[in-house]
Amino acid sequence: MPVEGNTQPFGLLHGGANVVLAESLGSVGTHLHAGPSRRIVGIEISASHHKSATEGYVTAVATAVTLGKTLCTYNVEITNDKGEKTCTARITCLILAQR
Repeated sequence: MPVEGNTQPFGLLHGGANVVLAESLGSVGTHLHAGPSRRIVGIEISASHHKSATEGYVTAVATAVTLGKTLCTYNVEITNDKGEKTCTARITCLILAQR
């Protein structure tokens, strides 16, 4: 994700952008696990911001903690262009039947 265009007023990558990135990865991972006939909703997310990013790109990797029938949880690690950890997040998604 580019830092440019996702900054807060002081020029740092906005913490909310990190959270959106983490939730997107967790939701996609859960969708791939559950299949296209199910609905996915995020029910919990937490993030810790370790280092600011002011330029370049950040990269996120989601690792499954648990892949169940109704809940999936992922740890997401976000790093900058130098490979330095900037944020860690944990997301839990609920798997629902289609309406």
